[in-house]
Amino acid sequence: MSAFARWLTASACAALLGVAAPCHADDAAAASADDNLLGAGFIRLPAWQGSRAHRDQFAPYVQAKLGDRITLSTDDGATLDLIMGQHLHGGLYGNYQWGRSHEDLGRLGGKVTSLSPRLNAGGYVEYDFNEAQNVGINAAHDTLGAGAYVNAYAFSALPPLGHYQHGLQLQWQWMNGPAMRRFFGLSAVEAAALGVAPWQPGAGGQQVGLEYDGLIPLGRHLATVFSLSYARLLGNAEDSPLVRGFGTADQFTGSMALVYRFAP
Repeated sequence: MSAFARWLTASACAALLGVAAPCHADDAAAASADDNLLGAGFIRLPAWQGSRAHRDQFAPYVQAKLGDRITLSTDDGATLDLIMGQHLHGGLYGNYQWGRSHEDLGRLGGKVTSLSPRLNAGGYVEYDFNEAQNVGINAAHDTLGAGAYVNAYAFSALPPLGHYQHGLQLQWQWMNGPAMRRFFGLSAVEAAALGVAPWQPGAGGQQVGLEYDGLIPLGRHLATVFSLSYARLLGNAEDSPLVRGFGTADQFTGSMALVYRFAP
């Protein structure tokens, strides 16, 4: 697939399901008086999970609530709230998962298997302590694959600085065996090409991370939203020869977008 076709496919899926951390819609942008946000920007993310190198990906930005039940977000994926309690929410959840192309792998291309992007679907439960703090968990499975994922998170808005709004989010992520092997495993053939031992990891905690989100108003309807996140790979992900020999367990991601704010 050409680079343009890959970008077009990724952008279309990202607009509907989300491109970043899989959590419910409570980042700093969502705290912007419940405005719906639509715009575009870029994401700087590791070239592949565990990579030391980065790639820049243009992507749309969406933060929208459709009625009382549905949210669409490029930060948080898509959710359908079936509980709709005063503090407790939960229901269906979906997200988009980046893959890794031959180009993304750089000098490892042709030696390590390329991975196509996937859609994940499952459910979530979230408890809102108030408008500024919440905790939650979501679980999802590849729609076309054997990978399963669990993400637990806690979010807190920080005191606003004038009109500037910001918040912090702590996350812990788990993968089952097939997902861990897909991203961090090495077959005998791949290992021989790299001169390392084969690696077939099992299920376990995959990473823990901290994310900072911000929204900077540029006028009545325009704003800039951004996020900065650090994640540390854990367990079998960190111990993978692919990460230890050719990448790093310290993963940094950033994004920025210019958005138009629609009143709800």
